[in-house]
Amino acid sequence: MPPENRPDESRSSDRLKLTLIYGSARDTRFGDIIGAWLAERLTCHPEFAVEVIDPRDLDISIRHKSDTPAGRQVRAALGAADGFIVLTPEYNRSYPAALKAVLDLAYVEWQAKPVAFVSYGGVSGGLRAVEQLRLVFAELHAVSVRDGVSFANVWDHLGEDGKLKAPPAADAALRTMVEKLAWWAGALKAARAAQPYAKAG
Repeated sequence: MPPENRPDESRSSDRLKLTLIYGSARDTRFGDIIGAWLAERLTCHPEFAVEVIDPRDLDISIRHKSDTPAGRQVRAALGAADGFIVLTPEYNRSYPAALKAVLDLAYVEWQAKPVAFVSYGGVSGGLRAVEQLRLVFAELHAVSVRDGVSFANVWDHLGEDGKLKAPPAADAALRTMVEKLAWWAGALKAARAAQPYAKAG
């Protein structure tokens, strides 16, 4: 994340730790444009200290070997997080293999934490990928936030300056999503502190 989009670390200990996870590792991904918009908007939410996991920057094997430097790095970031935002495209009616590789590196690190989705694609806006991801996160004992943000026909939202021209509805949807995510993150953080999830039931 560019330095100008990073939260003030002097107050980070008082903030909820949010991890933004990029779904695509392609060099030509549109996710960088949406990610820049998302990072800028998140600076308006000082309740979060944001960290980024980008599969393009990680040496992750499709063999899903978690005991590697990249695997340990991802698990440490996920374990420290209080909540997640997954930024995903839709490829062939599903989510990217690079994202699944990240998801499968961890298990307990996801548990009893909220996850929200920002998706993009063609006519469906990535929602078919999100529907599948909700099932995956349910299996991981994470809590998916109902409200999300999606960009249909995403190329139509590219401005002449190369930045995202987000419609007002997208900003409104993001505010709602982040408010719900913050509620769940705070509530579940308190619940995990009161009783570790692994001991529940």
